[in-house]
Amino acid sequence: MANIKSQKKRIKTAEKARVRNQAVRSELKTYVKKVRVAVENGDAEEAQKVARIANRKLDKAASKGIIHKNQAAERKSGVQKLVNTLQK
Repeated sequence: MANIKSQKKRIKTAEKARVRNQAVRSELKTYVKKVRVAVENGDAEEAQKVARIANRKLDKAASKGIIHKNQAAERKSGVQKLVNTLQK
């Protein structure tokens, strides 16, 4: 454990951020999984609806620095490619 007061505070705040970031990352994975399930079931309308939500969540996570903006772009692209397979 640190002896310096400011470092003790940084340890606490870093832990809070870690837990918060972990929850957001988990939520992102859940929404991408919901898109995959909707695509597997052949439900184009549901897949598109969930994809919109997933894209919004990915953008928000990128803007807050939880994931890198390029990673968000890659994931959004992958989600949309999945949804587009039902459009044909």
